[in-house]
Amino acid sequence: PWHKCGNHKSCPQNHFAFKIISGAANVVGPSICFDDMVLMSSVKNNIGRGLNIALVNGTNGQLLKVDTFDMYSG
Repeated sequence: PWHKCGNHKSCPQNHFAFKIISGAANVVGPSICFDDMVLMSSVKNNIGRGLNIALVNGTNGQLLKVDTFDMYSG
């Protein structure tokens, strides 16, 4: 069976499903999936080197902001 964000199990009622993939150097980019919607990925072209962060409203699941913080260049 298919579960949200490709997880192995379903989440309990009134919980959001999410999956974060860190990536591998510059070969496989990171991605963030929340409640079966990809928020950040190389396909969406909104990821970068360093920390990739998605801010989501914890009550309704609405995406508020995505951003990257390059920890290497300062």
